[in-house]
Amino acid sequence: MQTERRKGLPVTLLVTALITLAIDQLSKALVRVYLPTGKEVSLGGFGKLSQVRNPGTAFGIIEGRSWPLFLASIAIFIVLVVVLWRWGGPGSFFFQMGLGLIIGGAIGNIIDRIALGAVVDFVDLGFWPMRSWPVFNFADLAIVIGVGITLIIVIKDSLSREPQEV
Repeated sequence: MQTERRKGLPVTLLVTALITLAIDQLSKALVRVYLPTGKEVSLGGFGKLSQVRNPGTAFGIIEGRSWPLFLASIAIFIVLVVVLWRWGGPGSFFFQMGLGLIIGGAIGNIIDRIALGAVVDFVDLGFWPMRSWPVFNFADLAIVIGVGITLIIVIKDSLSREPQEV
């Protein structure tokens, strides 16, 4: 376990989470005000912006209002953060950044679910060969990038550890 690297407050994690949350909430507020449901803004060959309310899970995979699913996702999020924190402490800058992106994005979507009953999604990359590519928001993107960064660090660290004798 990497806990020996813990030194003080995880400043990078906190700053990254707060910046991610602020950008997410600001972008969603702007979309709610300036991009009414049904209106679209083309991004050229890169898809479009259109406001969608997502009462389902991330990327609209499971639709419908399912409070047990929502509460389970919050519980899983908390367990994930605790496990990753215990695994890596605030050690590396990038580990903190990855966790900060995950936390900020998750909190942004949780705020939407509580305040609006659904998450505001608005980025539609319809240019993909799959026309059914899900509409997403900044929080979703931050979570995916954060998971990627964290996963790379966990794998890299696991591969560089010396095998322990049993």
